[in-house]
Formats: sequence, structure tokens, C-alpha cells
Amino acid sequence: MAEPQEKGRPAAGIYSVQSRDSGASAADRIGVILTVVWIAFVGGFFYLMRGESAALSGLDPLHFVMVMMAIFLPVAMIWIGAWAAKSSRIMREESARLQAAIDALRLSYVAQQKAMESVRKPEVEKKLDEIAARTKETEDRIATFTSSREKGEAVKISREVVKTATEEGQAALALGTPAEALQPPLSRADFVRALNFPEDADDVDGFTALRLALKHRDTAKLVQAAQDVLTLLSEEGIYMDDLRPDRARPEIWRAFAAGERGRAVAPLGGIRDRSSLALTAARMRADPIFRDAAHHFLRQFDTRFAEFADGATDAEIAAFSGTRTARAFMLLGRVSGTFN
Repeated sequence: MAEPQEKGRPAAGIYSVQSRDSGASAADRIGVILTVVWIAFVGGFFYLMRGESAALSGLDPLHFVMVMMAIFLPVAMIWIGAWAAKSSRIMREESARLQAAIDALRLSYVAQQKAMESVRKPEVEKKLDEIAARTKETEDRIATFTSSREKGEAVKISREVVKTATEEGQAALALGTPAEALQPPLSRADFVRALNFPEDADDVDGFTALRLALKHRDTAKLVQAAQDVLTLLSEEGIYMDDLRPDRARPEIWRAFAAGERGRAVAPLGGIRDRSSLALTAARMRADPIFRDAAHHFLRQFDTRFAEFADGATDAEIAAFSGTRTARAFMLLGRVSGTFN
């Protein structure tokens, strides 16, 4: 058996039925009072006209009907008005109850959406923060290593170059040679792994590939541009792991690398998530910083992928198309009209 509701406390639940008065409503009471007053008035009238009763009894049927209508029609009008007032009050109560239910549903939906975002966003944001921290740490270590050993390495390199040129008769390498020229070339597998970013803090291979990629200036530009747009997209709740794009054939990627644009490479824009497309397009129109970052990323992607595709196998291109960076390109390329 349900416990009795506390006095003055509303029933729980958004669809709870409000208690109604068990007795007569105000409209009913007013109707009764007006009816009694009218009947008393009519009774008083006939009492005063009792001397004319003989004349009244001789009325023809039409006059008799008119007299009855004059007596009872006001009573009917009184109760019609009382019923209308009562119905109006009930409708107001039902409207207020329905509005409260709608407001409660809206609040419940908003709270549910916020709860879902609070569960999903911290994980991806934490991953991006870890990637950014590891990237900065790697750059700082590279800068420290270069600054602390710059003089000794320069002297050593210059001596070796002069010795080699003397022995082999070749021209000496200038001291201004960039550091990346002395680095071994970045393998395609490491390039792809770096553009997919590490999966988590324990992804040793992913961080190793990312460090190797950051030692090459052109690849580092693409990695940093991709990281910028991924961070900005995460602010809108758009995460590359949630997207399931349609995969394009390697020959279409090769056509894009060769300079094809428009409908010829339209299958590359395989993102079908309408909410992600709408949010990205709105951010592109409203935020000039996001727009500049997106266009910078697309330019870097265009240049580096053209270099990567030159000599890449179909399997390597397929692996590249599954990276988070490639998915960001599909999304931003479709929004910016690259495939129109």
C-alpha cells in the first residue's frame, strides 16, 4: 500500500496527477447561488402577482411557453456559464501540467547529453593531451640535444666532410646543412603510424614513430597541423575514432595525389555522419581560427600525400587512408568543397 503523501508536498514524478477538490468548485457554488437568487426573484414576482393568477391561467400556449422560457432560460445560462468556467479551469491545469512535463523531459534530455559527453570527452581529450605532452617533450629534448652539442657536432662534421672531400675529391658539405639532411629517411610504415597518433600512453611504437616523424620538417608540419585540427574538432565533440568513413580505392587516392579534384575524387569524402558534417561546417563559417587551421592542414596534407603516394603500394595507401589524419582530411575536405 502506498504511503500517504505529506501535507503540502506535491506528488513525485513528471506525470503525477494533481489532487482536485472533492467538493463543489467555485463555479458550482456561484451557479447555485445565482440559481437560488433567480428562483427567489421569480417566486417573489408570482407572489406579488397572485391577484392576477386568473389572468395568468388564461394564457394561450404560446404565451405560456414564453413565460416558462423567461423563468428557466436564465437558469440554463447560469449553469452553462458555470460549466464553461469549470472547463476553462481544468484546461488551464492540464496545460500547466503538460508544460511541466515537457520542461522536465527537456531537462532530462539535456542532462543525459551532458552525461554522455562527460563520459566520452575526457578519455579522448586525455589522449590528445598526452600526445601533445609527449610531442612537446620530444621537441624539447631534441632542442636541448642540439643546443648542447651543436658546436662539437659542427666541428666534427666539418672535419669529416673536409677529410672525405680531400680523399675522394668531392666538394665539401657546407656547415649550414640542415639537421634533417643527416637523418635517415622516414619509412612509410613509420609515416603512417605517426599520422595515426599513439593509441595510448603505452603505445611505444606509436610514440617512436611520432618522434621520428617530428625530426623531418615537412612531416612535422603535417603532424602539427593534424594535431591542431583534431584538437579543435574535439571541442565540438567530433572524434575521428567515432567516424566510420566509406573506404575509397587506392587508385582514387593516386588520382588525388596526381592533382585530380572535384567529382573525380569524390569517393574520398566518405564521411556520412550528418551531425559531424553540420557541426564542422558551422564552425568553419563562424570561427576564422578554425577555418585557417583547416585550410593550412589541407595544404600540408596535399603536399605530403603527393610525396607519399609516389611509389607507395596499394596496401600502404590503404593503411594511410585509415589513419586519424586521413579521416580528418575526408571530413574537412568534404566541408570545404574539395570534392565538389
